[in-house]
Amino acid sequence: MHLQPATLLKQARTRYTQRELARHIGKDIRTLRRWETGQTPCPDMLGPALQLLLFPSGTAKQSENNRFRFIDLFAGIGGIRSGFETHGGQCVFTSEWNDFSKKTYLENFADLHPFAGDITRMDADEIPDHDVLLAGFPCQPFSIAGVSKKNALGKPHGFECTTQGTLFFDVARIIARKRPAAFLLENVKNLLSHDKGNTFKVILQTLRDELGYEVHYKVIDGQHFTPQHRERIVIVGFRENSGFSWDSLQLPAQGPRLGSILHATDGSEPVLEWDGNRFFDHEKQRIQPKYTLTPNLWAYLQAYAQKHRAAGNGFGFGLVSKDSVTRTLSARYYKDGSEILVSQGGRKRPRRLTPRECARLMGFPDTFRIPVSDTQAYRQFGNSVVVPVMQEVARIMAPHVLEILEQDAGGRAISLPLFA
Repeated sequence: MHLQPATLLKQARTRYTQRELARHIGKDIRTLRRWETGQTPCPDMLGPALQLLLFPSGTAKQSENNRFRFIDLFAGIGGIRSGFETHGGQCVFTSEWNDFSKKTYLENFADLHPFAGDITRMDADEIPDHDVLLAGFPCQPFSIAGVSKKNALGKPHGFECTTQGTLFFDVARIIARKRPAAFLLENVKNLLSHDKGNTFKVILQTLRDELGYEVHYKVIDGQHFTPQHRERIVIVGFRENSGFSWDSLQLPAQGPRLGSILHATDGSEPVLEWDGNRFFDHEKQRIQPKYTLTPNLWAYLQAYAQKHRAAGNGFGFGLVSKDSVTRTLSARYYKDGSEILVSQGGRKRPRRLTPRECARLMGFPDTFRIPVSDTQAYRQFGNSVVVPVMQEVARIMAPHVLEILEQDAGGRAISLPLFA
């Protein structure tokens, strides 16, 4: 699917400045600004020029083994997508409202399909037909930290949170209209117990009773695949009776330890062209000093932990070594890194994980590029999914998706949506 010049221009502006684009297409900045604001229509010549800049290979990132189409809602930086591409999926539509996440996403996935921002403003008819709907819908209204924060501020949470909690119903209206063969929804474990279980009860009633899908759910801990204790609920649904079972999920009994994802200081750390020396000094074979906590911050965290220990609370920092499994990486990691502080031995102050180590902790390969600031990168990885978990779920879902598609091709009637 080839995009219109205006759409390509919007994508290009997430990666390049107006000055860089003007130089590339041979126009002045004022002309580019008029195109961008809609004051002057984008000319046809702009399309090929921007397409060559954004997608030098000339094609989207596709595989000859594409077996089903999926859409990626609340896409973040593409963690769920990565899992489903591994098992034959082709992404045909993406939605992500955060500009920084969008920048990282587009840097790693060369897409020639529509990329939307606010999904709440899109008519379901505008979304391409697809076989699988993927959605890591926002978890803040349901997470323990999110609920505590909203309670402290006297704000509503869950489905009463109009800005995020009700986004589940946008997922539901798209499922109702497009009737994909299957879906996968991902959220925090606390979704199960939020509002004494009523929130999850509404979600299941919507998916099963109103939409008519066969629904299965399971809490999966990412530490089976990466050295991080990260429990998330995965909800999968199928339009037809599928025979799907979580019993075929293969979860290694012993996952890796932290040392497997830390920068190697013995000379074996790979040199990544896109990272350079940003996170690791290859000449001195050491992590960049900026990731070591300052004396003031380290003193503050120790005093804070001591205060809560004296009060009988469990709050404090999480000091880890190479043999550890970490706490859950959060989107607030950029603030002080307190949940995962890497010991550097002796009297040396501990350090934060680098963004590259955070990427590895979430299961992203080293080919994954990090084009944003450290602060934004920490937020993005803290909000992401453990990629190998998604790969394993995609592996056991794919055969059932393909079976439903074969039934469709054979002329079997598709049930009408009940959700209005």
